[in-house]
Amino acid sequence: MTGQRKRRSMKVAAGLAAVALTATACGGDDGGDDTNASGNGGSSSSCESVALGFIPSWTDGLSMAYLWQNVLEDKGYEVEFEEIADAAPLYAGLAGGDVDVYPSAWSEATHADYMEEYGDDIEDLGAWYGSARLTFAVPEYVDIESIADLADNADRFDGRIVGIEPGAGLTRITKEDVMPTYGLTDSYQLVESSTTAMLTELQAAVDAEEDIVVTLWRPFWANSEFPIKDLEDPEGALGEAEGLHTLARTGFGDDCSEVAELMEGFELTDDQYGSLENLVVNEYGEGQYEEAVEAFFEENPDVEESLKG
Repeated sequence: MTGQRKRRSMKVAAGLAAVALTATACGGDDGGDDTNASGNGGSSSSCESVALGFIPSWTDGLSMAYLWQNVLEDKGYEVEFEEIADAAPLYAGLAGGDVDVYPSAWSEATHADYMEEYGDDIEDLGAWYGSARLTFAVPEYVDIESIADLADNADRFDGRIVGIEPGAGLTRITKEDVMPTYGLTDSYQLVESSTTAMLTELQAAVDAEEDIVVTLWRPFWANSEFPIKDLEDPEGALGEAEGLHTLARTGFGDDCSEVAELMEGFELTDDQYGSLENLVVNEYGEGQYEEAVEAFFEENPDVEESLKG
């Protein structure tokens, strides 16, 4: 293995560790704390704590959860984490009031079916990022440029498209839209596993310079840490770019008006989000997420000012 590849593999290993988290609850409820939120002005409502729900292997949600933990605790709120393994129970928990906020939802297209089912019991606090999109990707050394080229090259990929969690919107869209549109249903199997398993297979294939096609998305740290390229989607089967939204349970805007107003006005640019995710996943990693957010605010004082005043 070359020195460059070894260094890249070490950074990717740190990212794989980040997405290998199991479903746990962190920052739990102390139960006996009757102190009102204070900090920088506190809250004028009865809101004292905020439960943030996210899927830890999807690092946009992971990064945003720790960013909001930093901001809200600075303002005197108690923050609870509800780490959930898949999208369906996360949306159900949000609609049922078990989760207060899902801070990075692909609600416009990728999770549109969940919004159709649960949207009546969810408040949309707006999009914080506007250019998210789903992709198919192959290593840079693979001489295929389009999803349309996959049908005639199934043998090269052992008839496998390596996907992520069964409940992910990307998985549904791949099975229901992409594979039928490009005539891949009979010649390919979509391997439904997990984000961690997909990245592990991608790492092994890249190290061996073998052909592989995976389902991915942007923004996601793996796009810069692996030598991969997006395949063209001439039929638009993966859909258009969409926003990443902050969703809340019904009534959250009334119960936690200060928090809701903060979240409604929040946005990040490509560069700002890239900085956040890189620090959280690659530069600091598991066990140091809070330090990563502090480093992000040091690098982006304008964002800190907008959130903390």
